[in-house]
Amino acid sequence: MTNAPITQDVLTLPRKLPEGGPLNLVGLTRDQLRDALIAAGTPDKQAKMRVGQVWQWIYHWGVRDFADMTNLGKDYRALLAEHFTIAVPEVVTRQVSADGTRKYLLRIAGGHEVETVYIPEENRGTLCISSQVGCTLTCSFCHTGTQKLVRNLTAAEIVGQVMVARDDLGEWPKPGEPKDETRLVSNVVLMGMGEPLYNFDNVRDAMKVVMDGEGISLSRRRITLSTSGVVPEIARAAEEIGCLLAVSFHATTDAVRDTLVPINKRWNIETLLNALREYPRLSNSERITFEYVMLKGVNDSDADAKRLVKLIAGIPAKINLIPFNEWPGSPYQRSDWERIEAFADIIYKAGYASPIRTPRGEDIMAACGQLKSATERARKSRAAIEAEAGM
Repeated sequence: MTNAPITQDVLTLPRKLPEGGPLNLVGLTRDQLRDALIAAGTPDKQAKMRVGQVWQWIYHWGVRDFADMTNLGKDYRALLAEHFTIAVPEVVTRQVSADGTRKYLLRIAGGHEVETVYIPEENRGTLCISSQVGCTLTCSFCHTGTQKLVRNLTAAEIVGQVMVARDDLGEWPKPGEPKDETRLVSNVVLMGMGEPLYNFDNVRDAMKVVMDGEGISLSRRRITLSTSGVVPEIARAAEEIGCLLAVSFHATTDAVRDTLVPINKRWNIETLLNALREYPRLSNSERITFEYVMLKGVNDSDADAKRLVKLIAGIPAKINLIPFNEWPGSPYQRSDWERIEAFADIIYKAGYASPIRTPRGEDIMAACGQLKSATERARKSRAAIEAEAGM
């Protein structure tokens, strides 16, 4: 028997364990974990109890060694160690920005690498996680978009990013010590590398694990999924995941959005907005966030701001204005600060919250739109990037 971890893409594991090596328990839903434990020899009548015990050790206490699961018998711990592993992505590099932002380069199966970013605030923090190696969308302003899609991340690799960050922050509780209610990873945003809705099943299963109340226990309202507009999966995301929704919008005409966000050629602005108006969780308390990167001379005019307000009329929303974060070879420039403020003022006076996102982690290329894994970082000339962007 080899020690290579096994990945599972099916929704429910079979009652028989696969051949080839220990199965990674990280990222399995409760039902999948139950089937895996039964397949390894756990009696059916004990399965529910064993799932609860193992789940709490992995996701509440952060334990990676079955020998440390002290409320399980030695024989059962040996059985678990024979059939299973508890594995998270390997930290290749960890960079800390001058503003405290942390960027992790993580190695996953196949030698591929993805990036995860932790943005600290006072007594809380937001973890920006990736859902794919590379991205299929090729948004022209986004550094990740210059890296072609390699593959989807598994649920284990998505959950593993949260676990790695909690490791680094020392956030797992310690038995016998007073409970610390401070949540350093208080929010998760699926805004890293990739389009989450093109990896729907793995993202859904991973978020089920992260939201489970007996483990990492993040409320669904502490998780935001950002999509560039995969219209057929939007309603499904509300029903099967239930977290908050953000939309990478970035333009107020189809002509401009076709260049900035090429998925617009498949589902244009009107089609996207119609889907958002029918979003099952749409309410004043669960507004949709429109993300809008400010590009000098491209999408930052007063006319753009006024069009944006008209387009989203009737949708409970807020608009996050994102000063463009430049990267080597980028064909765009950040809008002047005065222009961003004027744009925000028009939106605010129309009755929408329009916060301007403070750039974080720019000195370590960890800011919004800058993520790109080192192993896939094929350098392109400015001319090549501009040609792809249709400039």
